[in-house]
Amino acid sequence: MVHAVSEAPPSPTWLLPEGLRHLRELVMAYARRRPLRRVAALGNAPLQASDRRADVIDSADLVIRVNSFVLDAPAGPRAQGRRCDVVIWNRITRANEHTFHRYRDRLYLLAEPMRAHGFPEMWPASWPDDLGFVPLSNAEVLPRIGNDLGIPWRAERLAPTTGLTAAWLAVNLFPEAEVALAGYSFVDAPDQAEWSYQGGGSSPVAREHRIQAEGALMRSWISTGRVTLHR
Repeated sequence: MVHAVSEAPPSPTWLLPEGLRHLRELVMAYARRRPLRRVAALGNAPLQASDRRADVIDSADLVIRVNSFVLDAPAGPRAQGRRCDVVIWNRITRANEHTFHRYRDRLYLLAEPMRAHGFPEMWPASWPDDLGFVPLSNAEVLPRIGNDLGIPWRAERLAPTTGLTAAWLAVNLFPEAEVALAGYSFVDAPDQAEWSYQGGGSSPVAREHRIQAEGALMRSWISTGRVTLHR
């Protein structure tokens, strides 16, 4: 007698383009636990101390940070957690004490959207000589982020912020997971012309960014209930 076997519905990850599926598998190799139920992605906007927020971040299955990120000091107040599994960074990142600390334990994904517009390659002296990193594919990532933002990124020589790139990867590479975001000031202040950093200092918003569109995209994710912004 033959018994019918009900098949599980296909995983939403099979809907990913092949290039993004490969990137997903690479990033998953650095996750603390599988299956991934929650991914945390952090920008570098200042955050007030919050044990609850730090707990949400440090308990995630995968934590993604960007550029000149900072981690909570072991004996200091808690705000953004102490874990970092994946770093999205660019060639003009100002390295701090956290940028390359224990770099052999993390995945470094180099975001270089301006290379798509003909900007030259740079090799900052701050990079460790044996740093292993993987460039994010502009062909796979840039057009999809640009389409989601609804901006003519190629014609106007635009580039997404590294922070949005990290959040976009968390949302799109792991459709089965909840996503916790923190450190994104442009969600609440999309018209700012200058932004401050958790590690100190500030800088003008680069002219190639469109943070109004980025803030609107993040708010659309948050409205679904799957993505949460921890202010």
